[in-house]
Amino acid sequence: QVRLVESGGGLVQPGGSLRLSCAAPGTASGSFFSSSNMGWFRQAPGKQRELVARISVVGRTNYADPVKGRFTIFRDNAKNTVYLQMRNLKPEDTAVYYCNADQPSGQGYWGQGTQVTVSS
Repeated sequence: QVRLVESGGGLVQPGGSLRLSCAAPGTASGSFFSSSNMGWFRQAPGKQRELVARISVVGRTNYADPVKGRFTIFRDNAKNTVYLQMRNLKPEDTAVYYCNADQPSGQGYWGQGTQVTVSS
């Protein structure tokens, strides 16, 4: 059974950096992420869940306007892991960050989220 597990969240001061990881334990090495479009989403209290970044099976990326130039999404298919490198964090980045995977079959997966808090 495929599951996604996020890690790397925490409490940081404005201007700090964090790297989030999304792993898929229980899958064969390289077999899941190599065929999946991956994304990072976030949801702040009282707000809708929103897209942060996407990366396709061929490595094409796109970012939400608020994080452009600060966040980078990348993947290591052999390790079934996708990352979100976050730099110059701002208080408005505070949210629970979720990993998402979409497979060609139409099956989608979500992780349980990791908390990112940016505060002085």
